[in-house]
Amino acid sequence: MFFNSTTFLFGFLPIVLAGFFLLERFGNLFARQAWLLAASLVFYAWGNASVLALFLPLTAINYLLGSALQRRGESGGKWLLVLAVGLNVLVLCYFKYANFFVTNLNAVLQADLFIEKILLPLGISFITFMQIAWLVGCRRGETVPCSYFEFLLFSAFFPQIISGPIVYQKETQPQFRKTRGASERATDICVGVTIFTMGLAKKVLVADTIAPWANQGFWAVGADQPITLVAAWIGALAYAFQLYFDFSGYSDMAIGVARLFGIRLPLNFNSPYKAENISDFWRRWHMTLSRFLRDFVYIGLGGNRCGSVRRSANLFLTMLLGGFWHGAGWTFVFWGALHGSYLVVNHAWTSLLERTKIPGAMIFAGWGGRALTFLAVLVSWIFFRAEHPAEAFRMMAGMVGANGIFVTGDPLFFKSSPNLVGVFSWFGWQAEPQFVLLGCLVGLGVFVSILPNSQQILAALEPGIVTYGKKIEEIPAAFRALAWRPSVGWLAVTLLVFIWCMLNLSNVSSFLYKDF
Repeated sequence: MFFNSTTFLFGFLPIVLAGFFLLERFGNLFARQAWLLAASLVFYAWGNASVLALFLPLTAINYLLGSALQRRGESGGKWLLVLAVGLNVLVLCYFKYANFFVTNLNAVLQADLFIEKILLPLGISFITFMQIAWLVGCRRGETVPCSYFEFLLFSAFFPQIISGPIVYQKETQPQFRKTRGASERATDICVGVTIFTMGLAKKVLVADTIAPWANQGFWAVGADQPITLVAAWIGALAYAFQLYFDFSGYSDMAIGVARLFGIRLPLNFNSPYKAENISDFWRRWHMTLSRFLRDFVYIGLGGNRCGSVRRSANLFLTMLLGGFWHGAGWTFVFWGALHGSYLVVNHAWTSLLERTKIPGAMIFAGWGGRALTFLAVLVSWIFFRAEHPAEAFRMMAGMVGANGIFVTGDPLFFKSSPNLVGVFSWFGWQAEPQFVLLGCLVGLGVFVSILPNSQQILAALEPGIVTYGKKIEEIPAAFRALAWRPSVGWLAVTLLVFIWCMLNLSNVSSFLYKDF
């Protein structure tokens, strides 16, 4: 069940909300928590109830191990923590990487090892990271004491379980114990509905619209067809924006749904394509994953405490592991290695600038830095999307004009653009579909580079937990009129956008990050 399905929007969510509101009014704390836990388990098991056979025992074992670590404290329990984390990593490796390892062993050893295709449980990567964070937090004394019942609710809470955000137990556990007043509930509903609708629009109206443009381009390189410069740029840019609007849309929807129940989740996106360097990008893109990698991998490897060479190695290894976490494939490893290399180069460049003045270095600041960072990220997304490294190299070859600049009437994108081309035909213009699509993608680039994001628009009402910086960035002065306020205008716009999304909800598409 996905947030953008009619089953969720008009069945599951209204029923769960109605029950929760009634229990808030007439029930007690345990009844509210039990209702929310039951709904979360139903949501998680909706497509395949067998996932509970893994999820329930795993959370029970982690709760017992975490409780033991809490009793021992930071002065003891080192090997118990290693055992506990190792157990979770082993479970993740079996379900996510067993087939990958067997396939590569067969290729290297010329063997014929066989293993049945293993079904990947929904959200296993995000769940595993949350459980590891809980275990480490227990040893450090950074968790909130709770019963297994409460821990299971934290682990299973349905808005976050498919694709995050990656939540630390101390952040949300106390919130499940709150009792809201009427005024606070009304505020939560307003914020929740608004930011959920923003996320739904990102997914349905933008990500799903441009998805075929990306699919056509990557289908061509996957079929070993030559792709021209214009077509290659359409495919690469379309995927970069599809992924952004798909995952940031999911994050907004998750934050919005959780807020309806009075729970603030961590913010996960902060206009990452506005980043002026790659370090800034990772403080803005998938922020809870960046935080986890920093807190439990980079710092665990030694961080920046062991000199510049060791720091560079730690950065590279952290991103390499982060890439492999995304998927069992060499393209993900290459993607992680690229970002690790980017970060190493960025730190070396920053260090050099601190010691000496380099003529013309300011070209890589401001908008110059944004353009360079986006280009570097765009190249990495090609490997992220490609099935095999060879496909990524074919796409990049097309992007530099190895197969020509442009072919008039190229049929590659014709099926993806009839409505857009039809707009021009109203005025008697015969538009070339490829240039129409490219123009739309450039427009999207301008959109995400200039306009405020959803959390800035709703900043006054604190839509989520800030994980980087002390507060949400202020909305630019030129766009302060867009700041959310309780008004008939905002109600009308939100309602119209929601209706527009419903009119475009003919085919329910899954979220890209659900497979990671």
